[in-house]
Amino acid sequence: MQTENYTASERRYDGGMEYARCGRSGVLLPKVSLGFWHNFGGVDDYGNCRAIARYAFDHGITHFDLANNYGPPYGSAERTLGRLMDDDLRPYRDELFIATKAGYDMWPGPYGNWGSRKYLTASLDQSLRRMKLDYVDLFYSHRYDPQTPLEETLQALVDIVRAGKALYVGISRWPLAALKVAVAYLRERDVPLLIYQGRLNMLDQAPVEEGITEECAREGVGFISFSPLAQGLLTDRYLNGIPADSRMQRGKFLRREMLTDELLARLRQLNGEAAARGMSLAELALSWVLRHKAVTSVLVGASSTRQLERNLKCLEAQ
Repeated sequence: MQTENYTASERRYDGGMEYARCGRSGVLLPKVSLGFWHNFGGVDDYGNCRAIARYAFDHGITHFDLANNYGPPYGSAERTLGRLMDDDLRPYRDELFIATKAGYDMWPGPYGNWGSRKYLTASLDQSLRRMKLDYVDLFYSHRYDPQTPLEETLQALVDIVRAGKALYVGISRWPLAALKVAVAYLRERDVPLLIYQGRLNMLDQAPVEEGITEECAREGVGFISFSPLAQGLLTDRYLNGIPADSRMQRGKFLRREMLTDELLARLRQLNGEAAARGMSLAELALSWVLRHKAVTSVLVGASSTRQLERNLKCLEAQ
């Protein structure tokens, strides 16, 4: 476990990372951002978490993406970030762009889920305490709530910014009609929607098919893709079976029955196309997402610095 004092690389902005403007804002995001959905929870080795975060920042990844219930257990990824701030990153706070979210199940009872003002406000207060931050750079409504008036959710986001708890706001996985409402409502209140987070990869192009990316480009809203590698399917991980230590073997988010003969054939075809270009399947998949005009950044997870290093090679294909 690393215990020595951390000094960030002096070449962290000279190593090939590219930055893209997020919509029509003043924010530049790295084309590859680090997600804390997996591998940063309380069940994970902190030394490894610390090594990944250090490697990311040393190579120009300034954007860390979290949510209140990332772990497991819930809240523990944010606690890991708080520990990283104390151990390594606090001197570099103003170089970091830290995001968190609320919208999915977090605590028992009627106020720990969905999109009410009560939940969003309370959740962000808890998140700030766990991460040991005074504010986040970006706060998301993590999912569309069909039962809560959109105006309540959106006004909560406005008030969170005005209270100084977040600099920008975003939404994740909202339908197109709700996205249009959000853009207009927030713009009228001088808290413009910074970014939309959606799942876009070579196996799932729903944001394009539904008109989400087109709307974001038209309205000057950034777009960031989560799961650009389809939770590991778009890597060489599953080309020859299901590894014993894989996410699919654990079966929580990826189920064995998803790996059909048809999907496996498609993955092997894509892997062949990548090899013909001198690329890995993961590099091909990430660069494919980044070539979309509306896309600002891709969110990658990493279980090791080596994996993150390989994913960053996608920038060479741009």
